[in-house]
Amino acid sequence: MPNIKSSERSVKTDAELRARNYSVRSAIKTSTRKVEEAVNTGKADEAKNLLINAVSVIDKAAAKGVIHKNAAARKKSRLARKANATQQA
Repeated sequence: MPNIKSSERSVKTDAELRARNYSVRSAIKTSTRKVEEAVNTGKADEAKNLLINAVSVIDKAAAKGVIHKNAAARKKSRLARKANATQQA
């Protein structure tokens, strides 16, 4: 435990931010998994709708600084590629 008052406050703030970031990362994983499950079952329309939601969640995370903007772009690109492959098949 820190002895300096500002360090004590930093520990508390860091814990709150870590919890918030964890929540956002979890939402990214959940929305990504839902899209991939729809793709694997062959539900193209459902995958398309879930993709729109997942892209929104990823963009919000990047805007908040939880993930880097290039990481967000990479995740969106990979999801879109999978969803588009389902629609073409």
